[in-house]
Amino acid sequence: MPKFKFTLFLLLLMLLIDCSFIKDSFTYKDKTKDFVESLMKQDYDKCFSQMALESKMGKNTNIDTLKSGLFQFRSVIEQNFGKNKFEFTLMEAGKKRSTIASQNTPPNTTLAMIQFSNDREFGVFRVLFDDHTKKIMHINMLEVREPKPNMLLFWLFGIFPLAVLLFNIYVILKIKKSKLSKKWLKYLAVLFFNVPAITYAAVGGLSFKLLSFQIFFGIGFTMMGYLGSVWTFGIPLGGIYWLWKLNQHKERQIFMDKADSALT
Repeated sequence: MPKFKFTLFLLLLMLLIDCSFIKDSFTYKDKTKDFVESLMKQDYDKCFSQMALESKMGKNTNIDTLKSGLFQFRSVIEQNFGKNKFEFTLMEAGKKRSTIASQNTPPNTTLAMIQFSNDREFGVFRVLFDDHTKKIMHINMLEVREPKPNMLLFWLFGIFPLAVLLFNIYVILKIKKSKLSKKWLKYLAVLFFNVPAITYAAVGGLSFKLLSFQIFFGIGFTMMGYLGSVWTFGIPLGGIYWLWKLNQHKERQIFMDKADSALT
């Protein structure tokens, strides 16, 4: 009983942490949206209020230098994407940990990648947030300027991964109903041997990886802005093999039953 309570406590704690992180993730997008809109209106005082200038990293910032930097940043955005209203999408947010110290996020900060787009193109902001105030500590723009992809083609391609998923589930159910021994080995074969892999990215299109195994029922899917929208499916070699073996076993059983009937 104590173990059950402890496990339940851990699950609830993880759920609360995940919910808090999801809530913060939406905050990162909204904060970036408000900041960029203020910037494009040249309301620099409002931009300053949205930045963590009171933090340890920001308290020594020279306001005139910051204003000059924001002016140049605004000019780059306008030259590349215009100054019309943008749409914003959270791509990812988290803390980076690496053995290379320079690649780590500073203490008590979170790094967010925010996609923004106009009617034709999209780009990506790299935004560093202060964990305590949820204000912006630093923002820059990645060297990304791509046409908005046709998402209809992306979603239509999802038919192929869905077909692989349903096929593998069908084969696993057939194995479960069969009289084969060591069924768990067959399940693993169906789940693991989905290779080679075919990928369709919203930006980049089709690609083929000969030795890429898709071990989660043969499919993979991510949806992190246009750059991170990817479908992947593996050729279900394990499922095809065991479906063939099951059919062979069924035919053999039918033959044996007919032979027994003839003898009697």
